Amino acid sequence: MSPWLTVVGIGEDGFKGLGRNARHALLGASKIVGAQRQLDLLPPCIRGQRQLWPSPFSLEPVLSQRGAAVCVLASGDPMLFGVGASLARQLPAEEIQVLSFPSSYSLAAARLGWPLQEVITLSVVARPISALSAQLSGGVRLLVLSNDGHSPAAIAGLLRERGFGPSRISVLEHLGGPLERRIDGTANDWADPAIADLNLLAIECLAEASTPRLSRLAGLPDSAFRHDGQLTKRDVRAMTLARLAPVPGELLWDVGAGSGSIGIEWMRTHPSCRALAIEADDGRQQLIEHNREVLGVPGLQLIRGRAPQALAGLERPDAIFIGGGVTREGVLQACWEQLKPGGRLVANAVTLQSEMTLMDWRERHGGELTRIHIAQAQPLGEFDTWRQALPITLLDLHKPRDLP
Repeated sequence: MSPWLTVVGIGEDGFKGLGRNARHALLGASKIVGAQRQLDLLPPCIRGQRQLWPSPFSLEPVLSQRGAAVCVLASGDPMLFGVGASLARQLPAEEIQVLSFPSSYSLAAARLGWPLQEVITLSVVARPISALSAQLSGGVRLLVLSNDGHSPAAIAGLLRERGFGPSRISVLEHLGGPLERRIDGTANDWADPAIADLNLLAIECLAEASTPRLSRLAGLPDSAFRHDGQLTKRDVRAMTLARLAPVPGELLWDVGAGSGSIGIEWMRTHPSCRALAIEADDGRQQLIEHNREVLGVPGLQLIRGRAPQALAGLERPDAIFIGGGVTREGVLQACWEQLKPGGRLVANAVTLQSEMTLMDWRERHGGELTRIHIAQAQPLGEFDTWRQALPITLLDLHKPRDLP
């Protein structure tokens, strides 16, 4: 089948900036779908019926025309945070052709002299700006697509809150068009000037001297989390996540999530990692909500309830961590049954009863048991001594691929 749908990337210079193939597709289209701003860039010689995207947004106006000569207009590169990517998930590759235009990222990098491969590209279009927190680190350069003209001020405020007030900000409006403009400043002195809705932020991250360094590797300092004492401590957390072995695109269940530290660090390893935090305590639920925002993973989904009842109907996970409740009847069994074949289950125990539960489970299903002893040097009078933390028993096992 030859492509019936053409997605055309268009810039601020409109129809005249398009290549021959894009112009030909628009001239031959029976229907053209896009935002009002994009449709207004087309000249009268384009005869196809023009249709706005519906609100709330839906791909149905395009998918319902399957087989007709349809064009979709998108800003810049349609496959980069664009509608082209959404359509490509719904249609076979042979039914769609994408004619890209230079993205706003490419244009911004050219204006700033930034090698694009060394820059982190992000978008806050219909996304929470708190997700930027996971990317903040001294010396990092970010290019961020804004949701609207208020985004720069909101992001400058986030930078100040996270200890990155000295960061240099450049706002680039209407890139590639006659109204192109650049505004420079820092997060600390951002004056909130009037800015067009179509803009992009370039950020050179500079931290305050007192701002803690938060690595993307497992084992954030305990102080990075707000908690009530129910927290998988730093060293044990790093060992636990090493066994959970996050892989891009995978889903984790964090059962008995406490402050949410395991699920949060799982998601920080890669933007496509997902996690469900199952927690019954109201106070800890609030801690999870706070920590996921501050540490840049607002997509962490909070499941309010107690396992095993709260696990019913959830998407099957690739990995499960049980930090609390292993002795509760049915928890281990429900987790094991819902774990995908080939998935990983890790459970930690502190009490003798929970340790015996893990030992029994290992007898029946295999896996490895590890005893973790950690001591920290602490003052004793004029000297220091080792203070032993409670030992942790860790069960780590993989579900065979031939099990359902």
